[in-house]
Amino acid sequence: METRVHPPVAAALRLCLHALLLGLLALAAVKAVSAGDQHATAVVVVSCVLAAVYAAGAPAPVVQPGTRAGACWLGVLGALWLVLLALSPDGLWVAFPFYFLQLHLLPMRWGLPAVAVTAAAAITSFLVHGQAVTPGTFIGPVLGAAVAVATVLGYDALFRESERRRELIEELVSTRAELAAAERTAGTLAERERLAREIHDTLAQGLSSIQLLLRAAERTLEPDAPATPHVRQAREAAQDNLAEARRFVRALTPPDLENGSLAAALERLSGRSTDAALTVQFAVSGTPVELPTPYEVALLRTAQSALANTVRHAQARRAEITLSFMDTSVSLDVVDDGHGFSPDTAPAGGVGTGTGGFGLPAMRSRARSLGGTLSVESAPGQGTAVALTLPLPVAATNGQDPA
Repeated sequence: METRVHPPVAAALRLCLHALLLGLLALAAVKAVSAGDQHATAVVVVSCVLAAVYAAGAPAPVVQPGTRAGACWLGVLGALWLVLLALSPDGLWVAFPFYFLQLHLLPMRWGLPAVAVTAAAAITSFLVHGQAVTPGTFIGPVLGAAVAVATVLGYDALFRESERRRELIEELVSTRAELAAAERTAGTLAERERLAREIHDTLAQGLSSIQLLLRAAERTLEPDAPATPHVRQAREAAQDNLAEARRFVRALTPPDLENGSLAAALERLSGRSTDAALTVQFAVSGTPVELPTPYEVALLRTAQSALANTVRHAQARRAEITLSFMDTSVSLDVVDDGHGFSPDTAPAGGVGTGTGGFGLPAMRSRARSLGGTLSVESAPGQGTAVALTLPLPVAATNGQDPA
């Protein structure tokens, strides 16, 4: 059943409705008695019963819009009112508060016919009792019904608009909270990556160079030379500190890289697309080698950014992520079959046909910081290909553990 939920009606309006209905019932009873109507006693009794039923149901918690209890209560009131109409033509005026009750308690598809039947019953009772027929006989009930319908429909429109605004405000507040949380998380991850990159590029590289130099110096000295133990101790201290620096770098690694290799992180990324219509495949080409943490972070973040733009803007059905290890470089390719865009006219802040999103400048900045390149190939209707190529460190190309 279709229901319309309203906030509590203002106390003054409720009191006015109660007073109007009870006052009209009292008026009908008083007029019947004062006119010496032959049905005066019956009119008084029916008016009192109708007033009692109304007074009992109006404050009842079960009498609510769209409920069976509300419809039953309204039906009892209507039956008593029809009896009053048969006894006295003055019962006609009770139709006006009835209009509002019907429109308030019944779904609109039932409320409008109920109002029409009530107006017709009021006019018919006036004619049956042989009252003088005037234009007001017909216009009064019809005009009252029209005013009631217009009032309730206007109130419903205002209520729906108020609800839409309330929902919009709640959505905006929720979105703002989510954005703030996302910004805090992004800031934390960015700072962790920056610290890992700084430790790797400065402290770890410096300790690695010191270790290599001390190893070379140790080989050039005679085994029984007095300085040999000191050189060996210095080399061991540098090696220990290098291991500690690497531990710091690993501790600052993004969560996606904490529990596995870069290939495993990209595999997980391809399997958790938020677009049900998009199929993402991942492949590894060449012989994988261990990469420094900044390289893994740059490759993973680029894949996340490119795939996010595919989901948001490309309306693609398929996407492929390929991690390729070559002799002197490593590359990441993210290709989709979406509707593409023109790279020359793309917004500065994003990849894809829409504005915003993960930006090309951030991807290119990561590539430049590691001596690599980022290329984007796309055209309207021809999909998009994003490729990041990074030169492999010398240690990685020689099969050694990169710092």
